[in-house]
Amino acid sequence: MNFGTNQHIHFIGIGGIGMSALARYFHRRGHRVTGYDRSPSALTLALEKEGMLIHYTDKPGLLSPDTALVVYTPAVPPDLGELRKARETGIRVMKRSEVLGGISETYRCLSVAGSHGKTSTSAMLAHLLRQEGWPILAFLGGISLNYRSNLIDDPDAKVMVAEADEYDRSFLHLSPDLVIITAIDSDHLDIYGTHASLLDAFSTFAGKLSKGEILLIKEGLQNSLRLPAQARVYTYGWEQNAGFRPVNVQNTGNGHAFDLETPDTIINGLHLSVPGLVQVENAVAATAAALLTGLDADACRRGLQSFLGVSRRLEKRFEHAGMIYYDDYAHHPEELKACIRSLQMLHPGRKITGIFQPHLYTRTRDLAEGFAESLAALDEIILLEIYPAREAPIAGINAAFLLEKISSDAKSVCDKEALFNLLDKRQPEILVTLGAGDIDQLADPIVHYLSNRYK
Repeated sequence: MNFGTNQHIHFIGIGGIGMSALARYFHRRGHRVTGYDRSPSALTLALEKEGMLIHYTDKPGLLSPDTALVVYTPAVPPDLGELRKARETGIRVMKRSEVLGGISETYRCLSVAGSHGKTSTSAMLAHLLRQEGWPILAFLGGISLNYRSNLIDDPDAKVMVAEADEYDRSFLHLSPDLVIITAIDSDHLDIYGTHASLLDAFSTFAGKLSKGEILLIKEGLQNSLRLPAQARVYTYGWEQNAGFRPVNVQNTGNGHAFDLETPDTIINGLHLSVPGLVQVENAVAATAAALLTGLDADACRRGLQSFLGVSRRLEKRFEHAGMIYYDDYAHHPEELKACIRSLQMLHPGRKITGIFQPHLYTRTRDLAEGFAESLAALDEIILLEIYPAREAPIAGINAAFLLEKISSDAKSVCDKEALFNLLDKRQPEILVTLGAGDIDQLADPIVHYLSNRYK
């Protein structure tokens, strides 16, 4: 797909993690990039420093006659003035997923899909390749701590690593040459309606592979999908019959050491420098894909050991005298369960306090029982009010609704403004913030608060 040269491209919702990566991609190619978002964030401020013009009030009049393309995210209300103006005046308008799909047509596209695990897995895969000198293009759903960006954009790249988002069936626009599927848990039921419909979309995505191309899928999931007969199918996971699986796993304190069984051999002495058994699972997927793409065992060893992780994926933000604070993006019951289990393994016997911001009214309603079960594993849970994102409120669905379902005596709902007073009273041993809304904006203030408290 041809996007021209030296064009004016406007992004509506530019502060989103996927939108900002696309904005960076076009900006680096000499396009004049502008954008709108409803509020400033660390991402939008970074884009401004890179030279992009961003505003935070809906201003249709700012769309100039020379605007060649308007890119928008489905999270934007359809009646937003700038989006209406673009359509009414005949400016070319495309969804983020359509633009990413157009870009993928010109690369060997390695796509990572799944209801969770895709950001860490795609960041690991991108790092494994780039660490060995492969020029790559990578669109990541988080900020890589190795590259301090959600975009890796090397000159002369022939390979593209793309996080394949199932929301709004976005991933169906991609042209994949290799597909990883990490998980297919019930989510986005506002889009799909049923889990069966979600599975059907993943089957359709895998079916985009051509003859001889690779599907790498978590063991067990292959039984729920229509597998593409033309593709080479491999499985990975902890199960005995998985094609790629970790063995001899050891906790090293700040990560894990393990060996990797492959369909042909055993690769010994892999060291992953980020904590959590879920990250070992992601590393198995990324390493398997790298091996199938052409890397050798030594290259994978080097890449895993030097991988620093992804921002907000069990990211340690503060530590002093045994008190540790982590920040994590978990916003689905299975993600919460994995994060909490990892913290319990890292800090056995320690009291873990979680601050969770539910994301979306529909997700909170549809998955309430799962949320309640996962959050009950914390020693104490503090709920913030639901982050609505693109949604209008649903009567009766709020933080109090979820709190009532959690079987714990140490639970409360708290306003952001009262959070630090509550932390003063609780004095947590291990603290973790959890969620995909704007809870990330609390991380720096919490670090500042803890730094003053423990100085």
